[in-house]
Amino acid sequence: MRASSRRLLVRPWLWPVAAVALLLPALVALPAAHGAAAGCSMTYTVNEWAGGFTAQVSITNLGPAVNGWTANWSYQGDQHITSGWNATVSQSGAAVTAKDAGYNASVPTNGHADFGVQGTWSSADPSPTVITFNGTACTADGTPPTQPPTTPPTTPPTTPPTTPPTTPPTTPPTTPPTTPPTTAPPAGCSGAVICSGFEDQTGSTPSGQWTTAAPDCSGSGTATVDTSVAHSGSRSIRVDGHAGYCNHMFVASTQDLSSVGPTVYVRMWVRHTTALPAAHVAFVSMPDSSQSGKALRIGGQNGALQWNRETDDATLPAQSPAGVALSAPLPTGSWQCLRFAIGTTSPNLETWLNDQDVAGLRVDGVPTADIDQQWLSRTTPPRPTALRFGWESYGTGDDTLWFDDVAVGTSPIGC
Repeated sequence: MRASSRRLLVRPWLWPVAAVALLLPALVALPAAHGAAAGCSMTYTVNEWAGGFTAQVSITNLGPAVNGWTANWSYQGDQHITSGWNATVSQSGAAVTAKDAGYNASVPTNGHADFGVQGTWSSADPSPTVITFNGTACTADGTPPTQPPTTPPTTPPTTPPTTPPTTPPTTPPTTPPTTPPTTAPPAGCSGAVICSGFEDQTGSTPSGQWTTAAPDCSGSGTATVDTSVAHSGSRSIRVDGHAGYCNHMFVASTQDLSSVGPTVYVRMWVRHTTALPAAHVAFVSMPDSSQSGKALRIGGQNGALQWNRETDDATLPAQSPAGVALSAPLPTGSWQCLRFAIGTTSPNLETWLNDQDVAGLRVDGVPTADIDQQWLSRTTPPRPTALRFGWESYGTGDDTLWFDDVAVGTSPIGC
C-alpha cells in the first residue's frame, strides 16, 4: 500500500462502511449538445491498494431525461481496467468508455447513473478530473475544461489479486437460476481415479500417492498426517497455512488427471479454523494445461468462496457486491463437503457446498452481469492435470485446515 494525498482507503472493503475517497462533486450547466444531458454532477470514489483499485462512479443527470448513456474519461496514470459492474466498460490506451447495461439506461432528471470499475496500476493512480456524460463535461471545480486532458501511453501492469468495490451497485443483476441435482450422487468413490481417506498413510508426512508441494514459492506452512482429527476413519491431512504474500503449502496427488473427462468431478471434505479473509486465498490448486500449467484455483475472497484463474486473475463470481452475495462462506469448526464439476470440452463449471448448488460459482453458458463476465472473457475450457489441496496466501490470512475423503472421477461423487 502507498501513502496518498487523496487519503484513499487502502484496505479491502467491508461494506457497508464506505471508503474514504476522492469525491469530485461538480455542478455544470452547459449548452446541451445533440443527444446530451444539459448538465451533470459526478463523484468518483476510489478504494486503492498497492497495485490495484476500485472506483464507484455516480453521475447525476441535471438535464432532460435520457434513455441510454455513455460516460467517458481518461486516466493520467498507468491504470488498466480489468472489469466493471452496472455498465459495459472498455478501455483504449488511457481512454475509458462506460455504457449503460440496458436495465439502467433510463436516467430521469435528477436521477443517477451509478456504476463501478476495478483495475490495476503500477506507478501512479490519479483520479480523473473530467468525466463526460453523453458528451457533457463534469469537472472537479464546476467549470468546463479548457482543453482535453493529456493521454499518456499506458502499459497495463501485471494483474494482482482482486479486491471488491466499497459501495454495492444500486441495481443488482438478475440472480441466475439455481438448479441443484434432483438426487444426490452416491458418496462412495470406489473405482474413481482418486479415492482416498488417507488410511494408508503410516508416517507423519504425506507419502505414497501424495507428496508435499509449493509450486510457486514456499513459506512457513506445513502439511502432516493427522491421527487426532478425521472425517471418517482415523486419519486426515492437516495443513497449517500462514499469511504472507506467496506463502504456499500443498499436498499433491501423483495421479495424472489429464485424460479424465469430459467432466472432472471432485469431492472432498474440508474443515478449517479461521473464516475466509477479505484478501485472496486459495486451498485447492489444479495445474491447468489450457493455461500452460498455471493453476485453476478455488479459495476465498471477501469472506466467500471463489474460483480464480491464475493466467488473468479472473474470479468467479466477479468481486462486486452482487457477485459475492451469490457465493457462500466456508463455515469453520466443522466438516464441510465441497464438490465441483469442471467441463473440459466446454467452459461449464458447477460447485456444491454440502449438496447445495452455489449460484455464484456456476458457469452454465448463460452470461450473467456482475457474476461471470470476467470468467467468460476466456473461452478456452480448462484442462486440469493434477489435484493439489492446502493453503495459498497473497497477504493476510492464517488458517489451519484438514482434508479427508478426497475423490476425483468421471462421474458425480456425492457427500
